[in-house]
Amino acid sequence: MRKAQPKKIPIAPDPKFNDKLVSRFVNNLMWQGKKSGAYDIFYTALEKVAKQTGEDGYEVWKKALANITPGVEVRSRRIGGATFQIPSEVRADRKVSLSIKWMIKYSRERNGRSMADKLANEIVAASKGEGAAFKKKEDTHRMAEANKAFAHFRI
Repeated sequence: MRKAQPKKIPIAPDPKFNDKLVSRFVNNLMWQGKKSGAYDIFYTALEKVAKQTGEDGYEVWKKALANITPGVEVRSRRIGGATFQIPSEVRADRKVSLSIKWMIKYSRERNGRSMADKLANEIVAASKGEGAAFKKKEDTHRMAEANKAFAHFRI
């Protein structure tokens, strides 16, 4: 690193649940600076989740995020002309970022009429341990397990 890293800007909690994690999620969901639209999509999705499952949508969303949060990942490292996939622990901040990004990415790829529908379906699937975001986590863990032999190359 060449210079000092910039300070982390504190994120304001969201208006409904007073949770910073919701704000982070909405910030990732937002397109072209349309934050109120992103909040609308998120809250609508949670209402649909509550209707589908009969439980609190916010709690189901938190459970879904916990289910798709990775513990390990593989990083490429070049050693002696060969590139190895080296498994490493994921920092706490990056774990949350990855799970948020995966959930939004695979929600967008789903079939559905609106983004709120797609997001609601992905949240329900992830909370049950299904869906594309959960599969991504499983694949990441499987790859790390397969490359466990190269763990001694860790930096």
